Amino acid sequence: MVKQQESNIPFVHRPAAHCENGVTSNLLNFYGIDLSEPMIFGIGSGLFFSYMPFIKLNYLPVISFRPLPGWIFKRVTKSLKIEISRKKFANPKNAMDALDENLKRGIPTGCLVGVFHLTYFPKPYRFHFNAHNIIVFDRENGNYTISDPIMENPEKLSYHDLKRVRYAKGTYPPIGRMYYVKKTSPTYDLDRAIVKGIKKTCHDMLNIPLPMFGVKGIRYLAKRMRRWPARLGPKKASLYLGQVIRMLEEIGTGGAGFRFIYAAFLQEAAGVLGKEWLNEVSKEMTEAGDRWRQFAIMSGRIFKNRANSKETYEDAADILVDIANREEMIYKRLRTISLEE
Repeated sequence: MVKQQESNIPFVHRPAAHCENGVTSNLLNFYGIDLSEPMIFGIGSGLFFSYMPFIKLNYLPVISFRPLPGWIFKRVTKSLKIEISRKKFANPKNAMDALDENLKRGIPTGCLVGVFHLTYFPKPYRFHFNAHNIIVFDRENGNYTISDPIMENPEKLSYHDLKRVRYAKGTYPPIGRMYYVKKTSPTYDLDRAIVKGIKKTCHDMLNIPLPMFGVKGIRYLAKRMRRWPARLGPKKASLYLGQVIRMLEEIGTGGAGFRFIYAAFLQEAAGVLGKEWLNEVSKEMTEAGDRWRQFAIMSGRIFKNRANSKETYEDAADILVDIANREEMIYKRLRTISLEE
């Protein structure tokens, strides 16, 4: 049972698997639009892949399983005809003043923050990652009440600590970004939003022409991974692989987790749209998620020098190629969806 936090704003905290999904779902729920985390993820086209070795995070190539922070919220609210406000501030005091003004007006507010200085996070989970989403919904005695979807209950942050995480340094700094709902629409079309979200995901995973994105990006990672031991040497190759594992398993929900959430979305969409074949695709997506999990397990053994003779960089890359092939077939089938069927 999740504990309810007393507040001037009657906000209900609900945990979620992924921060932006959870923030979006919880904010909309506050305004009477109760959509599940998988439905938010699907409508917001949260499934994505990119591998960009020319951009570094902690001196290691960037790999991402999600679109840029804020895009899920933006896409969902646009599809559901919800008026929102998104702001960033050069001056930290102005950012905190704007947040305080929202709270006085009874507006729960999403904020983008860095993870490293979140004092309620266990120390082993604090690292330099600036794309975490939280909701601030109360201030009392200098402390803010935080709904962080990956925590079981609401948490507290001091004025100083909240300002610090809103202005974390490093790759993609938050710059005080905050966002909130201004006005909802009673006439949104959920069916159309589902189809639009599916088609956007299929486009992003199949049709971006650059080789670093979508299923082409998964193959691109596999190709480069095969060369890591010879090109980088054992130590650096291990660090590169460790970065993949971290982004896959520790930051957000990554590869397998996102596939399982998307499979749940397809299953829910099958009922909403009355399209039984989406249940079949949901099973195929679950199988793709299982392959991502197998890749993570094998990669973890390689990284820790516990791999057997059949667990090499080549073998891990082979799993990635199989994943790309499976997902390519899934997205090609999904992109045929329409409301007129």
